[in-house]
This record gives sequence, C-alpha cells and structure tokens, in this order.
Amino acid sequence: MPSIKLILAAGSVALLAGCLSPEGERAAVGAGIGAVGAALLDGNVVTGAAIGAAAGALTN
Repeated sequence: MPSIKLILAAGSVALLAGCLSPEGERAAVGAGIGAVGAALLDGNVVTGAAIGAAAGALTN
C-alpha cells in the first residue's frame, strides 16, 4: 500500500511543479508536499519537508 501513496505523492508534485513560477512558491509547495508525503509513509516530516523544499526550488 505505501507504493500507491508514493505514486500519488509523486504525481501531485509533478502536477504542481509546472503551475508555480517563482522559486519561493515552488519551494513552499514542495515543502508541504514533502511533509505530507513523509507523514503518509511514516517517515521524518522535517526531512521530507526539507527534501521537498529543495526539489521545489531547483525544479525549473
């Protein structure tokens, strides 16, 4: 079951990444999605938020 959640989280990130323009917005959304994804997968929420923020800021 965790693989379905991971696929849904990755799909959400891909869809939202194209909608946001400034790096700050992408970083904020990435942090939120990373935190939620980590919580769903019983991981470290802070680490998930940090990874999501970095991925969102670097996505172009």
